[in-house]
Amino acid sequence: MTADVAAELHTIIDLIRYGASRFNAAGLTFGHSYDNALDEASHLVLHTLHLPPDLGPAYGQARVTAPEKAQVLALFERRVNERIPVAYLTGEAWFAGLSFKSDARALVPRSPIAELIEAGFEPWLGGREVNRALDLCTGSGCIAIAMGHYHPDWQVDGVDISDDALALAAENKARLHADNVQLVKSDLFAGLTGRHYDLIVTNPPYVTNDETDALPKEYSFEPDLGLRAGDDGLDLVLKILRDAPLHLSQDGLLICEVGEAEHALVKLLPDVDFAWIEFKVGQMGIFAVECAELIRHNARIAALAAARK
Repeated sequence: MTADVAAELHTIIDLIRYGASRFNAAGLTFGHSYDNALDEASHLVLHTLHLPPDLGPAYGQARVTAPEKAQVLALFERRVNERIPVAYLTGEAWFAGLSFKSDARALVPRSPIAELIEAGFEPWLGGREVNRALDLCTGSGCIAIAMGHYHPDWQVDGVDISDDALALAAENKARLHADNVQLVKSDLFAGLTGRHYDLIVTNPPYVTNDETDALPKEYSFEPDLGLRAGDDGLDLVLKILRDAPLHLSQDGLLICEVGEAEHALVKLLPDVDFAWIEFKVGQMGIFAVECAELIRHNARIAALAAARK
C-alpha cells in the first residue's frame, strides 16, 4: 500500500470499506465466522480499535489516529498476503453472542449450532428436562461453554482428544466463568464410561480427504485433526451414532453436524429417521435423532462403523 492511499483513510468507515475492497480484490476465502468481506473487515477494525462489535453506525465517522490506522492496515496486509483467518489475527471469535479466545489450537468457532443453543434447542427437545449435556469434539469449547452459559442449571461435559484444544477450551472456560462445564480428554466416548446425558451435541470432523486436501489456504492454519474424516466424511460420525445410545438417557436426543456429508449419510442409512434442522438461512447439514431410533438401527450402524479403520 502506498502512503498516498493510507493518507486518504481517516475514519472507521473508511477503514472498513477499504478493508472489504482489498479482501474482495484479493479473492480471499470467507467461512471462518463470517461469509463476506465487509463483516470480516468490520471485525478486524473494531477489535483492533477496542470497540464493541455492535458499535452504532453514528460512530462510523469517528476519526482514527495514525498509530491506530497503521495497526489496522498492517493486519489487512497479513490477511491478504498470508491468508490467515481474521479470528486468528485478532485472537477472538464470537459465537452465540459470546467472545471466545481463538487460535490455531482448535477450529475457529462457526457452527450454526449457535442458533440452536440460543433457542434452547427447541422445538427439538420438546420441553424435555435436561440435567446433563455433552459437547463431543468440543475444540475451543465454544458449544459446551455456550450451552453452560445459556443453561446454568445444566451440567455440561466438553470432550476432545486434543490436548491443545482442551487447553484452549480451559482458557475459554475461565474467560467466561463457565463453572458448570467440565472438560474431559477422551477419544469420542472411550473415556466416558458410566456417564449418561439427556442431550449430546457434536460437531465432529466431517470433511472428506479429497475436500480437505483441496481447501483454500485459510483452512491450512486450522488443525487437520478437526477437519479430516475419511473418504466420505463419516468415519467419526458412524462411531458416534453407534455408541451414543450407551451414553444417552432413555428419551435422550443427539444433535450432530455433518455438513456436506449429509448426502453420504442419508445414502448409507436411508431408513434412519434423521430430522434435518432448518436454520434462518436454511438447512446446514445438522440433524436431530432420538436415542430410541439409534437403538433400532444399531446393528446396521455398527456394521458400517466396523468397516472403517
